[in-house]
Amino acid sequence: MLIAGVDEVGRGPLAGPVITAAVILPAEFELPGLNDSKKVSKARREKLSALIKSTAVSWALGQATIEEIDRLNILHATMLAMQRAVQNLSIRPELVLVDGNRSPDFTIPAKAIIGGDGKEQCISAASIIAKVERDCIMSDYAKEYPGYGFECNKGYPTKQHRDALSRYGPTEIHRKSFAPVQAVLDL
Repeated sequence: MLIAGVDEVGRGPLAGPVITAAVILPAEFELPGLNDSKKVSKARREKLSALIKSTAVSWALGQATIEEIDRLNILHATMLAMQRAVQNLSIRPELVLVDGNRSPDFTIPAKAIIGGDGKEQCISAASIIAKVERDCIMSDYAKEYPGYGFECNKGYPTKQHRDALSRYGPTEIHRKSFAPVQAVLDL
């Protein structure tokens, strides 16, 4: 059975897109050290991402833009990005396993698994690929928008990021619908 694992990265940040990945792994796939992306070092994630991409039956990314996040809300934008990742697969899976407590409509059977990124290898693989991709995007934004610390905080609301937001105001990549950004805009 072709099973795709799906996970997202970037629901909590104040800036940047939500990135999702869908991964179909070969049967009997084993990759030591594969786990939830938050539990793996940056260097290890990058190695794992390359290995996953080179051995997966199929993998694909999905994204929800900052505008979509602000228009739809973060939950609905994340569901849209997950749908896009599955649609972008070169092979249609027979089942989709999603990290979390809900699943979007993929028009194929799907199951949400709380903590799935630490339980199911295909979800762990999706978690790794999505995290590496989003970190790269945010590092590129750090060059375009210096002073916010995107290369380190990846858009999450760290003290450095919140201080820069107060000092310099929101950028084009800030999520205007998120309360800390909205508070600065209201000033």
